[in-house]
Amino acid sequence: MKLYNINKFAKEQGGEYVLGMKDLHTHACYLIYGTLEPREDSRLVKPGDGHEEILLAVDGRLIIESEKGKTVLEPGHATHVKEEEAFFISNPSEKTVIYVLAGGHSQPHH
Repeated sequence: MKLYNINKFAKEQGGEYVLGMKDLHTHACYLIYGTLEPREDSRLVKPGDGHEEILLAVDGRLIIESEKGKTVLEPGHATHVKEEEAFFISNPSEKTVIYVLAGGHSQPHH
């Protein structure tokens, strides 16, 4: 079993790290670990063609902004993100917020 310090990797990568093909050597699944600094806004969430994701607010509240309006994602709550969807997430608080996106392939991938 190999362990990954994705918190450290996310800090080195500017707040987000994708644990996927590069580390796991598989296209079956991936995990995105992210942090939003206090009052940071407009981080894009967009699974892309052939992918679906689950967004989980781990530690802190997230504001989701889409063309349909704003939604609050409370800590411990999740939402399903389909491949054609795209929106922005923001941190309305004065503390760093942690989120996770778990994804996989909804159709064959080349």
